[in-house]
Amino acid sequence: MAFLALQLLFRRLLLALPILLCVSALVFGILRLLPADPVAMSLPPGATAEDYEKLKQAFGLDRSLITQYGIWLGKLLSGDLGGSIFFRRPVSELVWVALPATLELVALSLFLGISVGVGGGLAMFALRGGLGEQALDGATTAMMAIPEFLWAILLILLVGVSLQWLPFIGRLGPGIQLPPTITGFLLIDSLLAGRFATFGSAFTHLLLPSIALAIGLAPLVMRVLRSSLLETAQDDYVTQARLRGISENRILVRHALPNAALPTISLIGVQGGFMFGGTVLVEMIFAYPGLGNLMVDAVRNHDLPVIQAVALIYCVLVLGINAVVDVAYLAVNPRLRLAGAR
Repeated sequence: MAFLALQLLFRRLLLALPILLCVSALVFGILRLLPADPVAMSLPPGATAEDYEKLKQAFGLDRSLITQYGIWLGKLLSGDLGGSIFFRRPVSELVWVALPATLELVALSLFLGISVGVGGGLAMFALRGGLGEQALDGATTAMMAIPEFLWAILLILLVGVSLQWLPFIGRLGPGIQLPPTITGFLLIDSLLAGRFATFGSAFTHLLLPSIALAIGLAPLVMRVLRSSLLETAQDDYVTQARLRGISENRILVRHALPNAALPTISLIGVQGGFMFGGTVLVEMIFAYPGLGNLMVDAVRNHDLPVIQAVALIYCVLVLGINAVVDVAYLAVNPRLRLAGAR
């Protein structure tokens, strides 16, 4: 199993390289075709034409498009993401500060969405044919009818403003000190440093944006899992298990659920990739300092190096989620393991 998983990851890595190259070239070219001038936008009032030309040469924007891409790609391969035109800082510094925040947000959102989705899907299957299933089905329809950014606003108004149960601005409360940077992840660093007040503040600030993103995933998981379980329950091997006197709970856990989980795992992989795109609006609404907010600031100021780096990182994250899902699919589906062993 471990060898097959490594083989699969290696193949995914080989496929990811040309995809990343194409994405980087596409993003690089499209950004250069936009009419906005990043150099002019970054100059202070009263700057002269000489200042403009000097800054343009400093960022290499006076060269041909192919030459610019070759220089940028060469630096990228050496680990240099370039310098920000607007922030006047290395892009890598900006990214490595914002990336852990977004990863924490997506990880908690996936955990909540999958937990609620799987639990709800099992409940809908157990209550099939009754009023409970109809009520849950109606609830999932209502949840899917409202987009994530609107859920974010509703949660702020209800939970944050009216009930004042959870904070909804930023990543930490006022007066809370940051822990020493060890891993870059605020929750982990807080625990490692023993600053439990910081951990509690960071976790509560993370809940509302995570719930807003999880609401977009949970109803889809519930519906797909319920449908897969209903289809699997009619298969011959499930009928034979019932005839042998095996309990319904054991049939569900040992026989029906592993097969019914396959479409659900595929769905989670697709929606997990979409979730990174959904973080852009949610982070803006909650003033959460992640990659989404960094991307919005970069687009607003036409900061080409930052936009290129963040777009490429989003692509890497999506490809990474798909690779993890493929390994999970391999672990759940014995037929793939047998096919890979041949």
